[in-house]
Amino acid sequence: MRNQPPPPKPDTRTATMTSNPSSDAVLERMMRLHPKVIDLTLDRMGRCLSAVGDPHLRLPPVVHVAGTNGKGSTQAMIRAGLEAEGQRVHAYTSPHLARFHERIRVAGELITEADLTTLLDKVYVANGGETITYFEITTVAAFLAFAETQADWTLLEVGLGGRHDATNVVDAPKLTIITKVDLDHQQFLGETVSEIAYQKAGIIKRGVPLVIGPQHDESLAVIEAEAAKFGAPVIAHGQHWHAWEERGRMVFQDETGLLDLPLPNLRGPHQIGNAGMAIAALRHLGFGEAACQSAVSKAFWPARMQRLATGPLIDVAPNAELWLDGGHNPAAAEALVATLSAMPERPTHLICGMLSTKDVTGYLAPLARVAQSLHAVAIPGETATLPAEDTAEAAKNVGLTASIAPSVQDALAEVTAKDPTARVLICGSLYLAGAVLRENG
Repeated sequence: MRNQPPPPKPDTRTATMTSNPSSDAVLERMMRLHPKVIDLTLDRMGRCLSAVGDPHLRLPPVVHVAGTNGKGSTQAMIRAGLEAEGQRVHAYTSPHLARFHERIRVAGELITEADLTTLLDKVYVANGGETITYFEITTVAAFLAFAETQADWTLLEVGLGGRHDATNVVDAPKLTIITKVDLDHQQFLGETVSEIAYQKAGIIKRGVPLVIGPQHDESLAVIEAEAAKFGAPVIAHGQHWHAWEERGRMVFQDETGLLDLPLPNLRGPHQIGNAGMAIAALRHLGFGEAACQSAVSKAFWPARMQRLATGPLIDVAPNAELWLDGGHNPAAAEALVATLSAMPERPTHLICGMLSTKDVTGYLAPLARVAQSLHAVAIPGETATLPAEDTAEAAKNVGLTASIAPSVQDALAEVTAKDPTARVLICGSLYLAGAVLRENG
Protein backbone atom coordinates (compact mmCIF):
# COMPACT_ATOMS: atom_id res chain seq x y z
CA MET A 1 0.00 0.00 0.00
CA ARG A 2 1.23 3.49 -0.73
CA ASN A 3 1.65 5.65 2.31
CA GLN A 4 -0.47 8.76 2.51
CA PRO A 5 1.43 12.07 2.22
CA PRO A 6 2.54 13.53 5.55
CA PRO A 7 -0.02 15.88 7.08
CA PRO A 8 0.96 19.44 7.93
CA LYS A 9 2.61 19.96 11.31
CA PRO A 10 0.16 21.08 13.99
CA ASP A 11 0.17 24.62 15.26
CA THR A 12 1.93 24.21 18.60
CA ARG A 13 -0.04 27.11 19.99
CA THR A 14 -3.22 25.04 19.83
CA ALA A 15 -1.86 21.53 20.23
CA THR A 16 -2.88 21.46 23.89
CA MET A 17 -6.46 22.26 24.79
CA THR A 18 -6.94 25.39 26.81
CA SER A 19 -10.70 25.80 26.69
CA ASN A 20 -11.79 22.12 26.86
CA PRO A 21 -13.47 21.94 23.44
CA SER A 22 -15.90 19.08 22.90
CA SER A 23 -14.84 15.73 21.50
CA ASP A 24 -16.46 16.71 18.19
CA ALA A 25 -14.03 19.62 17.89
CA VAL A 26 -11.05 17.37 18.64
CA LEU A 27 -12.27 14.76 16.14
CA GLU A 28 -12.71 17.43 13.49
CA ARG A 29 -9.18 18.65 14.13
CA MET A 30 -7.88 15.09 13.80
CA MET A 31 -9.77 14.63 10.57
CA ARG A 32 -8.16 17.74 9.08
CA LEU A 33 -4.62 16.67 9.90
CA HIS A 34 -5.08 12.90 9.71
CA PRO A 35 -7.71 12.16 7.07
CA LYS A 36 -10.20 9.31 7.12
CA VAL A 37 -8.12 7.16 4.79
CA ILE A 38 -7.24 3.47 4.75
CA ASP A 39 -3.53 2.68 4.77
CA LEU A 40 -2.92 -0.79 6.16
CA THR A 41 0.30 -1.02 8.14
CA LEU A 42 1.09 -1.33 11.86
CA ASP A 43 4.21 0.86 12.01
CA ARG A 44 2.37 4.06 12.90
CA MET A 45 0.34 2.29 15.60
CA GLY A 46 3.51 1.00 17.28
CA ARG A 47 5.05 4.46 17.34
CA CYS A 48 1.94 6.21 18.69
CA LEU A 49 1.25 3.52 21.30
CA SER A 50 4.82 3.85 22.52
CA ALA A 51 4.38 7.62 22.82
CA VAL A 52 1.47 7.18 25.25
CA GLY A 53 2.97 4.39 27.35
CA ASP A 54 1.97 1.22 25.46
CA PRO A 55 -1.58 0.85 26.82
CA HIS A 56 -2.17 -2.21 24.61
CA LEU A 57 0.17 -4.13 26.94
CA ARG A 58 -2.04 -3.35 29.97
CA LEU A 59 -5.47 -4.44 28.72
CA PRO A 60 -7.69 -6.96 30.52
CA PRO A 61 -7.85 -10.34 28.72
CA VAL A 62 -8.67 -9.72 25.05
CA VAL A 63 -11.12 -11.44 22.71
CA HIS A 64 -10.29 -10.30 19.17
CA VAL A 65 -12.96 -10.62 16.45
CA ALA A 66 -12.38 -10.43 12.68
CA GLY A 67 -14.51 -11.37 9.66
CA THR A 68 -16.58 -9.85 6.87
CA ASN A 69 -20.08 -10.04 8.30
CA GLY A 70 -21.30 -10.71 11.83
CA LYS A 71 -18.41 -9.22 13.84
CA GLY A 72 -20.54 -6.66 15.66
CA SER A 73 -23.43 -9.02 16.34
CA THR A 74 -21.11 -11.75 17.65
CA GLN A 75 -19.28 -9.27 19.87
CA ALA A 76 -22.58 -7.89 21.19
CA MET A 77 -23.74 -11.39 22.14
CA ILE A 78 -20.47 -12.21 23.91
CA ARG A 79 -20.73 -8.96 25.83
CA ALA A 80 -24.34 -9.67 26.82
CA GLY A 81 -23.33 -13.10 28.11
CA LEU A 82 -20.35 -11.81 30.08
CA GLU A 83 -22.20 -8.87 31.61
CA ALA A 84 -25.07 -11.10 32.70
CA GLU A 85 -22.49 -12.98 34.78
CA GLY A 86 -21.38 -9.77 36.49
CA GLN A 87 -18.27 -9.27 34.37
CA ARG A 88 -16.98 -5.78 33.58
CA VAL A 89 -16.37 -5.56 29.84
CA HIS A 90 -14.52 -3.08 27.64
CA ALA A 91 -15.66 -3.14 24.00
CA TYR A 92 -14.31 -1.47 20.87
CA THR A 93 -16.21 -1.46 17.59
CA SER A 94 -16.46 0.53 14.36
CA PRO A 95 -17.85 2.40 12.59
CA HIS A 96 -20.22 4.29 14.83
CA LEU A 97 -23.78 5.06 13.78
CA ALA A 98 -25.09 8.18 15.51
CA ARG A 99 -22.17 9.29 17.75
CA PHE A 100 -18.48 8.47 17.90
CA HIS A 101 -18.86 7.47 21.57
CA GLU A 102 -20.56 4.22 20.43
CA ARG A 103 -17.15 2.88 19.40
CA ILE A 104 -15.74 2.83 22.93
CA ARG A 105 -17.55 1.11 25.79
CA VAL A 106 -15.57 1.30 29.06
CA ALA A 107 -16.44 -1.29 31.72
CA GLY A 108 -19.93 -1.60 30.28
CA GLU A 109 -20.70 2.09 29.72
CA LEU A 110 -20.26 4.28 26.66
CA ILE A 111 -17.26 6.53 27.14
CA THR A 112 -18.15 9.89 28.64
CA GLU A 113 -17.78 13.13 26.73
CA ALA A 114 -15.20 14.45 29.19
CA ASP A 115 -13.06 11.30 29.10
CA LEU A 116 -13.22 11.01 25.31
CA THR A 117 -12.18 14.64 24.82
CA THR A 118 -9.27 14.32 27.26
CA LEU A 119 -7.99 11.06 25.77
CA LEU A 120 -8.25 12.20 22.16
CA ASP A 121 -6.32 15.33 22.93
CA LYS A 122 -3.66 13.39 24.86
CA VAL A 123 -3.07 11.08 21.89
CA TYR A 124 -3.16 13.96 19.43
CA VAL A 125 -0.45 15.81 21.35
CA ALA A 126 1.67 12.67 21.91
CA ASN A 127 1.58 11.87 18.20
CA GLY A 128 3.42 15.13 17.57
CA GLY A 129 2.04 15.77 14.10
CA GLU A 130 3.47 12.57 12.64
CA THR A 131 1.65 10.71 9.86
CA ILE A 132 -1.20 8.60 11.22
CA THR A 133 -4.72 7.75 10.09
CA TYR A 134 -7.92 8.81 11.85
CA PHE A 135 -8.78 5.19 12.74
CA GLU A 136 -5.34 4.56 14.19
CA ILE A 137 -5.27 7.63 16.41
CA THR A 138 -8.78 6.97 17.73
CA THR A 139 -7.92 3.30 18.35
CA VAL A 140 -4.96 4.39 20.49
CA ALA A 141 -7.36 6.58 22.48
CA ALA A 142 -9.63 3.56 23.04
CA PHE A 143 -6.71 1.47 24.29
CA LEU A 144 -5.79 4.24 26.71
CA ALA A 145 -9.34 4.31 28.05
CA PHE A 146 -9.32 0.54 28.54
CA ALA A 147 -5.88 0.44 30.20
CA GLU A 148 -6.84 3.13 32.70
CA THR A 149 -10.10 1.51 33.89
CA GLN A 150 -10.35 -1.86 35.65
CA ALA A 151 -12.37 -4.53 33.85
CA ASP A 152 -12.48 -8.29 33.42
CA TRP A 153 -12.46 -8.49 29.60
CA THR A 154 -11.66 -6.49 26.48
CA LEU A 155 -13.60 -7.19 23.28
CA LEU A 156 -11.89 -5.83 20.15
CA GLU A 157 -13.58 -5.73 16.76
CA VAL A 158 -11.29 -5.45 13.75
CA GLY A 159 -11.89 -2.34 11.64
CA LEU A 160 -10.78 -3.68 8.25
CA GLY A 161 -9.13 -6.97 7.35
CA GLY A 162 -7.11 -8.14 10.33
CA ARG A 163 -3.47 -8.71 9.49
CA HIS A 164 -2.59 -5.00 9.29
CA ASP A 165 -5.60 -3.58 11.14
CA ALA A 166 -4.89 -1.07 13.89
CA THR A 167 -6.40 -3.39 16.51
CA ASN A 168 -3.93 -6.17 15.67
CA VAL A 169 -1.25 -5.06 18.12
CA VAL A 170 -2.16 -7.38 21.01
CA ASP A 171 0.37 -10.22 20.93
CA ALA A 172 -1.36 -12.58 23.37
CA PRO A 173 -5.17 -12.33 23.33
CA LYS A 174 -7.16 -14.84 25.33
CA LEU A 175 -9.18 -15.89 22.29
CA THR A 176 -9.58 -14.98 18.63
CA ILE A 177 -12.72 -15.34 16.50
CA ILE A 178 -13.17 -15.22 12.73
CA THR A 179 -16.75 -14.76 11.54
CA LYS A 180 -17.87 -15.60 8.02
CA VAL A 181 -15.51 -14.32 5.32
CA ASP A 182 -17.02 -12.99 2.10
CA LEU A 183 -16.30 -10.50 -0.66
CA ASP A 184 -15.98 -6.91 0.56
CA HIS A 185 -13.25 -4.25 0.50
CA GLN A 186 -11.55 -6.09 -2.37
CA GLN A 187 -9.50 -2.99 -3.21
CA PHE A 188 -7.66 -3.46 0.09
CA LEU A 189 -7.91 -7.15 0.97
CA GLY A 190 -7.80 -9.11 -2.30
CA GLU A 191 -10.10 -10.15 -5.10
CA THR A 192 -10.98 -13.66 -3.90
CA VAL A 193 -12.48 -15.10 -0.73
CA SER A 194 -9.21 -16.98 -0.14
CA GLU A 195 -7.14 -13.80 -0.35
CA ILE A 196 -9.51 -11.98 2.00
CA ALA A 197 -9.47 -14.93 4.42
CA TYR A 198 -5.68 -14.70 4.57
CA GLN A 199 -5.96 -11.08 5.70
CA LYS A 200 -8.61 -11.93 8.31
CA ALA A 201 -6.47 -14.82 9.58
CA GLY A 202 -3.75 -12.32 10.45
CA ILE A 203 -5.29 -12.00 13.94
CA ILE A 204 -4.35 -15.62 14.73
CA LYS A 205 -1.66 -15.76 17.41
CA ARG A 206 0.71 -18.53 18.40
CA GLY A 207 -0.99 -20.98 20.76
CA VAL A 208 -4.12 -18.84 21.17
CA PRO A 209 -7.42 -20.72 20.64
CA LEU A 210 -9.47 -19.68 17.59
CA VAL A 211 -13.24 -19.90 17.16
CA ILE A 212 -14.18 -20.20 13.48
CA GLY A 213 -17.70 -19.42 12.30
CA PRO A 214 -19.55 -20.84 9.29
CA GLN A 215 -17.27 -20.44 6.25
CA HIS A 216 -16.95 -21.12 2.55
CA ASP A 217 -14.72 -24.14 1.98
CA GLU A 218 -11.95 -22.03 0.43
CA SER A 219 -11.83 -19.54 3.32
CA LEU A 220 -11.94 -22.32 5.91
CA ALA A 221 -8.93 -24.00 4.29
CA VAL A 222 -6.90 -20.78 4.46
CA ILE A 223 -7.87 -20.05 8.08
CA GLU A 224 -7.12 -23.60 9.24
CA ALA A 225 -3.74 -23.54 7.48
CA GLU A 226 -2.81 -20.32 9.27
CA ALA A 227 -3.97 -21.74 12.60
CA ALA A 228 -1.83 -24.84 12.07
CA LYS A 229 1.18 -22.67 11.24
CA PHE A 230 0.89 -20.93 14.62
CA GLY A 231 -0.19 -23.92 16.67
CA ALA A 232 -3.52 -22.25 17.46
CA PRO A 233 -6.16 -24.72 18.73
CA VAL A 234 -9.22 -24.55 16.46
CA ILE A 235 -12.86 -24.51 17.61
CA ALA A 236 -14.58 -24.67 14.21
CA HIS A 237 -18.21 -24.66 13.16
CA GLY A 238 -19.22 -27.97 11.65
CA GLN A 239 -16.38 -29.80 13.39
CA HIS A 240 -16.19 -28.84 17.04
CA TRP A 241 -19.54 -27.10 17.42
CA HIS A 242 -22.89 -26.94 15.66
CA ALA A 243 -25.85 -24.57 15.96
CA TRP A 244 -29.27 -24.81 14.35
CA GLU A 245 -32.92 -23.83 14.70
CA GLU A 246 -35.36 -26.49 15.78
CA ARG A 247 -39.06 -25.98 16.61
CA GLY A 248 -38.65 -22.28 17.28
CA ARG A 249 -35.61 -22.77 19.50
CA MET A 250 -31.87 -22.63 18.97
CA VAL A 251 -29.88 -25.77 19.62
CA PHE A 252 -26.13 -25.59 20.24
CA GLN A 253 -23.93 -28.65 20.53
CA ASP A 254 -20.22 -29.01 21.15
CA GLU A 255 -17.91 -31.63 22.60
CA THR A 256 -19.13 -30.93 26.14
CA GLY A 257 -22.84 -31.28 25.48
CA LEU A 258 -26.05 -29.78 24.09
CA LEU A 259 -27.86 -26.55 24.94
CA ASP A 260 -31.53 -25.80 24.22
CA LEU A 261 -31.79 -22.00 23.97
CA PRO A 262 -34.19 -19.28 22.81
CA LEU A 263 -33.75 -17.97 19.28
CA PRO A 264 -31.37 -15.00 19.16
CA ASN A 265 -32.85 -11.64 20.05
CA LEU A 266 -31.12 -10.32 16.90
CA ARG A 267 -33.26 -11.12 13.88
CA GLY A 268 -32.44 -13.34 10.94
CA PRO A 269 -31.43 -16.96 10.27
CA HIS A 270 -27.80 -15.86 9.92
CA GLN A 271 -27.80 -14.85 13.58
CA ILE A 272 -27.87 -18.55 14.51
CA GLY A 273 -24.29 -18.83 13.26
CA ASN A 274 -23.27 -15.62 15.01
CA ALA A 275 -24.85 -16.83 18.25
CA GLY A 276 -23.06 -20.14 17.83
CA MET A 277 -19.69 -18.36 17.72
CA ALA A 278 -20.58 -16.34 20.80
CA ILE A 279 -21.62 -19.44 22.72
CA ALA A 280 -18.53 -21.39 21.61
CA ALA A 281 -16.43 -18.48 22.85
CA LEU A 282 -18.23 -18.21 26.19
CA ARG A 283 -17.99 -21.94 26.84
CA HIS A 284 -14.29 -21.93 26.01
CA LEU A 285 -13.81 -19.04 28.45
CA GLY A 286 -15.42 -21.10 31.18
CA PHE A 287 -18.97 -19.72 31.29
CA GLY A 288 -22.05 -21.89 31.60
CA GLU A 289 -25.58 -22.14 30.29
CA ALA A 290 -26.84 -18.98 32.02
CA ALA A 291 -24.28 -16.84 30.20
CA CYS A 292 -25.11 -18.52 26.89
CA GLN A 293 -28.82 -17.92 27.38
CA SER A 294 -28.18 -14.24 28.13
CA ALA A 295 -25.97 -13.97 25.06
CA VAL A 296 -28.82 -14.88 22.72
CA SER A 297 -31.69 -13.27 24.61
CA LYS A 298 -30.22 -9.95 25.84
CA ALA A 299 -27.95 -8.74 23.04
CA PHE A 300 -28.86 -5.60 21.13
CA TRP A 301 -27.03 -4.34 18.07
CA PRO A 302 -28.49 -1.35 16.21
CA ALA A 303 -29.06 -1.25 12.45
CA ARG A 304 -28.97 -5.01 12.10
CA MET A 305 -32.55 -5.64 11.00
CA GLN A 306 -33.70 -3.19 13.66
CA ARG A 307 -37.41 -2.44 13.97
CA LEU A 308 -38.08 1.30 14.24
CA ALA A 309 -41.05 1.99 16.50
CA THR A 310 -40.85 5.68 17.44
CA GLY A 311 -39.63 8.96 16.02
CA PRO A 312 -40.38 11.31 13.12
CA LEU A 313 -40.28 8.51 10.53
CA ILE A 314 -43.00 6.62 12.38
CA ASP A 315 -45.02 9.84 12.49
CA VAL A 316 -44.82 9.94 8.68
CA ALA A 317 -45.96 6.31 8.34
CA PRO A 318 -47.70 5.21 11.55
CA ASN A 319 -49.21 2.06 10.04
CA ALA A 320 -46.14 0.86 8.19
CA GLU A 321 -43.70 -1.79 9.38
CA LEU A 322 -40.36 0.01 9.30
CA TRP A 323 -36.96 -1.72 9.45
CA LEU A 324 -33.36 -0.53 9.33
CA ASP A 325 -30.31 -2.53 8.28
CA GLY A 326 -26.71 -1.44 7.62
CA GLY A 327 -25.47 -4.45 5.61
CA HIS A 328 -23.77 -3.40 2.39
CA ASN A 329 -22.32 -6.39 0.52
CA PRO A 330 -23.82 -9.31 -1.43
CA ALA A 331 -23.55 -11.71 1.50
CA ALA A 332 -25.40 -9.24 3.74
CA ALA A 333 -28.11 -8.94 1.09
CA GLU A 334 -28.53 -12.72 1.01
CA ALA A 335 -28.92 -12.67 4.80
CA LEU A 336 -31.60 -9.99 4.45
CA VAL A 337 -33.43 -12.08 1.87
CA ALA A 338 -33.44 -15.06 4.22
CA THR A 339 -34.67 -12.88 7.07
CA LEU A 340 -37.46 -11.29 5.04
CA SER A 341 -38.50 -14.64 3.58
CA ALA A 342 -38.97 -16.05 7.07
CA MET A 343 -41.25 -13.17 8.13
CA PRO A 344 -45.04 -13.10 7.66
CA GLU A 345 -45.86 -12.23 4.06
CA ARG A 346 -46.26 -8.52 3.45
CA PRO A 347 -45.43 -6.22 0.49
CA THR A 348 -41.82 -5.06 0.98
CA HIS A 349 -40.34 -1.84 -0.35
CA LEU A 350 -36.73 -0.70 -0.11
CA ILE A 351 -35.26 2.72 0.59
CA CYS A 352 -31.62 2.34 -0.35
CA GLY A 353 -28.47 4.46 -0.26
CA MET A 354 -24.96 3.09 -0.81
CA LEU A 355 -21.34 4.19 -0.95
CA SER A 356 -19.68 4.44 -4.35
CA THR A 357 -17.04 1.92 -3.23
CA LYS A 358 -19.56 -0.92 -2.83
CA ASP A 359 -20.87 -3.57 -5.24
CA VAL A 360 -24.32 -2.07 -5.74
CA THR A 361 -25.45 -4.63 -8.33
CA GLY A 362 -24.23 -7.55 -6.24
CA TYR A 363 -26.08 -6.15 -3.24
CA LEU A 364 -29.37 -5.41 -5.00
CA ALA A 365 -29.68 -8.54 -7.12
CA PRO A 366 -30.70 -10.86 -4.25
CA LEU A 367 -33.11 -8.26 -2.85
CA ALA A 368 -34.96 -8.11 -6.16
CA ARG A 369 -36.38 -11.53 -5.26
CA VAL A 370 -38.30 -10.22 -2.26
CA ALA A 371 -38.96 -6.49 -2.82
CA GLN A 372 -41.72 -4.81 -4.80
CA SER A 373 -39.92 -1.49 -5.34
CA LEU A 374 -36.90 0.62 -4.44
CA HIS A 375 -36.54 4.31 -3.72
CA ALA A 376 -32.92 5.42 -4.09
CA VAL A 377 -31.45 8.17 -1.90
CA ALA A 378 -28.04 9.76 -1.43
CA ILE A 379 -26.42 9.31 1.99
CA PRO A 380 -26.57 12.69 3.77
CA GLY A 381 -23.18 14.23 4.49
CA GLU A 382 -21.11 11.49 2.79
CA THR A 383 -18.83 12.60 -0.04
CA ALA A 384 -18.43 8.97 -1.12
CA THR A 385 -22.17 8.39 -1.51
CA LEU A 386 -23.36 6.76 -4.69
CA PRO A 387 -25.70 9.21 -6.46
CA ALA A 388 -29.32 8.20 -6.09
CA GLU A 389 -29.63 8.09 -9.88
CA ASP A 390 -26.91 5.42 -10.06
CA THR A 391 -28.52 3.31 -7.34
CA ALA A 392 -31.89 3.53 -9.11
CA GLU A 393 -30.32 2.54 -12.43
CA ALA A 394 -28.62 -0.48 -10.84
CA ALA A 395 -31.93 -1.49 -9.25
CA LYS A 396 -33.72 -1.33 -12.60
CA ASN A 397 -30.98 -3.46 -14.15
CA VAL A 398 -31.68 -6.28 -11.67
CA GLY A 399 -35.44 -6.11 -12.20
CA LEU A 400 -36.63 -3.77 -9.47
CA THR A 401 -39.10 -0.97 -10.00
CA ALA A 402 -37.03 2.02 -8.95
CA SER A 403 -37.25 5.77 -8.49
CA ILE A 404 -35.25 8.44 -6.67
CA ALA A 405 -36.18 10.55 -3.66
CA PRO A 406 -34.52 13.58 -2.06
CA SER A 407 -34.56 12.00 1.42
CA VAL A 408 -35.54 8.92 3.38
CA GLN A 409 -38.55 10.75 4.80
CA ASP A 410 -39.75 11.73 1.32
CA ALA A 411 -39.26 8.18 0.07
CA LEU A 412 -41.21 6.78 3.01
CA ALA A 413 -44.05 9.22 2.40
CA GLU A 414 -44.22 8.17 -1.28
CA VAL A 415 -44.28 4.46 -0.46
CA THR A 416 -46.93 4.71 2.23
CA ALA A 417 -49.12 7.07 0.22
CA LYS A 418 -49.77 4.08 -2.04
CA ASP A 419 -49.58 1.35 0.62
CA PRO A 420 -49.98 2.65 4.20
CA THR A 421 -49.32 -0.77 5.78
CA ALA A 422 -46.28 -1.69 3.71
CA ARG A 423 -43.12 -3.25 5.09
CA VAL A 424 -40.33 -0.73 4.40
CA LEU A 425 -36.66 -1.61 4.74
CA ILE A 426 -34.09 1.20 4.83
CA CYS A 427 -30.84 -0.40 3.76
CA GLY A 428 -27.54 -0.30 1.86
CA SER A 429 -25.03 1.30 4.22
CA LEU A 430 -24.14 1.73 7.87
CA TYR A 431 -23.61 5.41 7.07
CA LEU A 432 -27.20 5.70 5.86
CA ALA A 433 -28.36 3.80 8.95
CA GLY A 434 -26.43 6.23 11.15
CA ALA A 435 -28.02 9.21 9.46
CA VAL A 436 -31.46 7.69 9.96
CA LEU A 437 -30.85 6.99 13.66
CA ARG A 438 -29.60 10.54 14.22
CA GLU A 439 -32.52 12.14 12.42
CA ASN A 440 -35.15 9.82 13.87
CA GLY A 441 -34.10 10.59 17.43
